[in-house]
Amino acid sequence: MSDTATAPAPAKTTAPSVRFGFIKFVVRDLAAMRDFYERTLGLVVAQTIDLPDLTELVMRRPGEDSGFSLILYWHKDGREVAVGTGHGPLGLFVRDVDAAYAHALAAGATDYRAPFDTGDMRAALVIDPEGRELEFISMLRR
Repeated sequence: MSDTATAPAPAKTTAPSVRFGFIKFVVRDLAAMRDFYERTLGLVVAQTIDLPDLTELVMRRPGEDSGFSLILYWHKDGREVAVGTGHGPLGLFVRDVDAAYAHALAAGATDYRAPFDTGDMRAALVIDPEGRELEFISMLRR
């Protein structure tokens, strides 16, 4: 018989109820990024949080006062902001990938991957003016 204590098995629990709320992008140029996401995705500022050291713009689709949001977060002290490599693109479902891709390029995005088909979906990727990837996706009807 061993004198080593064995930890009790963890109790089985149910995962908490969650829903997606927002994604937050820390930006260098708040005005430029607001303009880009208004023009590219048709988002509007639903709420502004203005504190002494930061400003956040909560952006949603017009007419939506709740649900998933894109938050643009800006440090007022001018600190360096760098987009890292530890994340993937922001995925956006659209009706027409080609049109969304062309619209984003016209609004100032940079090409990352032109529209392509893969399995049952069509996709394209662009880079926003500060270096974040946006992926447009639509399901193909067969």
